[in-house]
Amino acid sequence: MEWLNGIVLFLQQGGIFIYPIAFILVLGIVIAVERWWFLRSVHRVNHKAFLQVQPAVAQADTQRITELAATSNAPILTMLASGVHRSQGSKRREDMEYAMEEVVLEYSLRLQKRTPFLATLANVATLLGLLGTIMGLITAFSAVASADPSEKASLLSASISVAMNTTAFGLMTAIPLVFIHALIQGKTASVIDTMEMVGIKLMNSIAKRNTGDADVKQA
Repeated sequence: MEWLNGIVLFLQQGGIFIYPIAFILVLGIVIAVERWWFLRSVHRVNHKAFLQVQPAVAQADTQRITELAATSNAPILTMLASGVHRSQGSKRREDMEYAMEEVVLEYSLRLQKRTPFLATLANVATLLGLLGTIMGLITAFSAVASADPSEKASLLSASISVAMNTTAFGLMTAIPLVFIHALIQGKTASVIDTMEMVGIKLMNSIAKRNTGDADVKQA
């Protein structure tokens, strides 16, 4: 229980700015957990769908891709189905690419939702920590100015120690949030890159199939 008492004492000595920083820490943790859980579920669904659709993509089996997309809500299958549907109405590679890119952009917004808040919260926590320290130092020097000369040194050192607690807590809040923000961005990029990679593979497979069909007709 000593460590718990130490934490409570640390927070009590940090001044009023400790409370908004603590709120930022809690809010950041909530956002991080929600985003990580969402990205983890999307990654799992996408990975399962990728294993199922990979043979169809390699063989340019558009019918199989459409069937899989009808039975699953995986983003990667939704993207491929959109490309297949567009390719049936237009033979241009660009049109198919635009159709799949539209789906990727739509899911990118969902994947990145609220993630930038983590970096913002980290910056705000750092600035609040510095502001709390500056305000604490101002209060400390004001109190020391009217104190007895024999007590100035000890009073000033104690006041500075308390003021520094705010900066320390601000950094202890900001550093994990920055690290978590980087992890979530990496997870998001992994999902998006996988979707784009599979989309390119499908376009290449269809182009190869069309080229083979053209060569057979000419022969």
